[in-house]
Amino acid sequence: MICVEATIQNEHGIHCRPTALIIRAIGDYAGRIEVVREDMRSNPRSMLGLMSLGLAKGAVITIEVDGPDEAMMAGKLKELFETHFDFER
Repeated sequence: MICVEATIQNEHGIHCRPTALIIRAIGDYAGRIEVVREDMRSNPRSMLGLMSLGLAKGAVITIEVDGPDEAMMAGKLKELFETHFDFER
């Protein structure tokens, strides 16, 4: 298992659109993934679960990945959680 920390950078936090991109990036990954914020945990394959963490800009999370190519997946998720998304309104 690998754990990496990420700090949310998006101005509006991780809302519906970024969450959808994160879920899509996980795809059919065969391993276990969890996102941890303070004392809350969520499976990032669940839109409601991930959004329930309240990931506002500046929130620090831990991404736990256990499975094949876990370092690659953890790095990919860290990059996504730290992305400045620029969605048009």
